[in-house]
Amino acid sequence: MSINGSTRHANAVRDPFRSMSKAKKPTKKPKEAPAIQLGEHSRYQIKSGWLAGTFVARAFPKPPTKARGMIAEATGATEEAAITALHEIIDAREDRRTDERRKDTQNGVDVPSVEEYVEAIRQIALSGPQCAMLTALSLAEEDGLKDAQMANAAGYKSKASANRSLVAAGLLIAEYLSVESHADDAPGAPEGAALLGFRGATANEEETGNWILHPELRQAVRQVL
Repeated sequence: MSINGSTRHANAVRDPFRSMSKAKKPTKKPKEAPAIQLGEHSRYQIKSGWLAGTFVARAFPKPPTKARGMIAEATGATEEAAITALHEIIDAREDRRTDERRKDTQNGVDVPSVEEYVEAIRQIALSGPQCAMLTALSLAEEDGLKDAQMANAAGYKSKASANRSLVAAGLLIAEYLSVESHADDAPGAPEGAALLGFRGATANEEETGNWILHPELRQAVRQVL
């Protein structure tokens, strides 16, 4: 008996933790994810925060648009640096677009690129009739449409209503792109119309020319609508 007792005592001395239960490691409280900061710059919503080991700032279409997709992205050593870098990218992008606009010889307006028109159409709130008119005009190519044809395509009972709706669409695009909506060379044209297109030539001054969309807008409409 004494030998067994001595053996147990010796084992306990050699391994003092054998009879003790393993201590549980304290549960670490998970770190809360850094809050995403929201801001605005130009016509875009800015989201910034800590992502994948760095500070990131991204530009997105500004609500309440239904458009999705990232416009631009920048990183930085701090969140403020990332946001500043993103602002510079956006400003440079806007300057490039402005410089690349084509001067239209028909009405003197600076015509946005296909890229700009696509972005604008995706983000502004065009009505069903406005979309119908733009689609019909894009399919008409360089021939354009008479006022009555355009009104029929959109379901309007009068040519005047169709024209007012079309001009309103032009104003929406102009406002979004921050483009002058009037034409210096066509003072009689309603504001907003010049950004969409121009009137075709007629045999005499008493006739009203067809509505013809700018080629850039025709291509953009086909991509989006």
